Amino acid sequence: MQAAIIIAVFGAIILASMLVAPRRATVEGFFGGASDDGRAPGLWMLILSQVTTWIFARSLMNSAILGYFYGIWGTLAYAAYYGSFLTGGFIISRLREGGARSVQNWLGVHFGGVGTGCYNLVIALRLLSEVFANLLVVGLIFAAALPETGMARDVSIVIVAALGLGYSAWGGLSAALRTDVLQMAFFLAVFSAAFIALLLSPGFDLGRVLTASGTAGAWNGQVLLLVALLQVFSYPAHDPVMMDRGFLADLATTRRSFRHAFWISTICIIAFGMFGIQAGVIGAEYEGELIGTWSAMFPPWLYIALLVSLLISALSTLDSALASAARLVVEELHVGARSLASGRIAMTVFMVLGAALTLWGNQTLFDAVAVSGTASMFLTPILIVGLVMNRRIAVWSYVVSFAAAILGAALYLARGAEWAMAILPEAHKYEQLLLICIAVLIVGFIATLAGARRIAAST
Repeated sequence: MQAAIIIAVFGAIILASMLVAPRRATVEGFFGGASDDGRAPGLWMLILSQVTTWIFARSLMNSAILGYFYGIWGTLAYAAYYGSFLTGGFIISRLREGGARSVQNWLGVHFGGVGTGCYNLVIALRLLSEVFANLLVVGLIFAAALPETGMARDVSIVIVAALGLGYSAWGGLSAALRTDVLQMAFFLAVFSAAFIALLLSPGFDLGRVLTASGTAGAWNGQVLLLVALLQVFSYPAHDPVMMDRGFLADLATTRRSFRHAFWISTICIIAFGMFGIQAGVIGAEYEGELIGTWSAMFPPWLYIALLVSLLISALSTLDSALASAARLVVEELHVGARSLASGRIAMTVFMVLGAALTLWGNQTLFDAVAVSGTASMFLTPILIVGLVMNRRIAVWSYVVSFAAAILGAALYLARGAEWAMAILPEAHKYEQLLLICIAVLIVGFIATLAGARRIAAST
């Protein structure tokens, strides 16, 4: 019965998304998000699109899982990444004030093909991880909802991938923006009901939740908070979904949208994290990425509401990731003509690769955030010294900073290998991640400052 309700509600949301997607696809709408009459998206369309694409299924699950293990500190650590709306809004403002049309445009002016090539590699991997991680959550949910069906995970991944690709490939970014508004409205309604029920449940104590140290202690949550604060400046700059939305409307509207998206998404993430913290507070056993735990903790309707919230957030991120993938391939990498056909082919490739990675059996959720966040840290010294301090930076400095970040990400990903263990100290993986982040920033800033010079004033 529960599975039937989940499938019915989620199916209705997918159908509604297809209905609100634009009936007539145009090249400008597909790549630039313009409406049928050529207008840029308004303030609330931007806000809701930004929020729903950033409080995606992987983030909700990560917040809850970190809350379960590390209490309020774990959830706050993940919520700190949502400061990216403030740092990302600042970066976009500086780029646009300087006349740049995108991050790639600014990097190309300052570092040529090397600058855009390194950056595009990182964001391509980021987009692929977005598709993978959200399909993974879809598979986890249907595997939990249909435990007696052995193929539930794989079949659900294939079906959702196909349906998401269908309406995304029809309208591109304009479809993503329209459906984001619908999906965010559904999400807020369903999640608000679930959160109110949590607050009113007999075993809930807000004071205990806000001071909980989790089932594994607060220390590693505090370490993760430091990691997030180190990564939060560069993190938005390597997220093409956020960056793409920073160049759609006028600058004043864009700045306001980023500020509002920050507080709305942060509240949602902390609120969802409380479901994980509560599970730890009452001593529930961890199973199935918390999905199995919730099924035993909550009444059926609340359990269904949580799973539907996750499914909506997964769908909303998939279409936006595919739209950004199409823009990356066609407008930045110049693979194929700037046409609907080229964009749709790019979307299909990313969806197929992401689904293949998911079906391959990888179950890691937070590691994708940690690895991509570490890889993005080469941008921190480059943007602070080059964009904020207005210094000209040597190409070799950019390459050294990039190499340090990529090596740091690879070191964390391979931390169990013998060569990595010989380099890293014996410590918890999050303590190792913190040390890696510090080392990446030190190397990056030394190289960047060594190769920086003041830009001469024009006469």
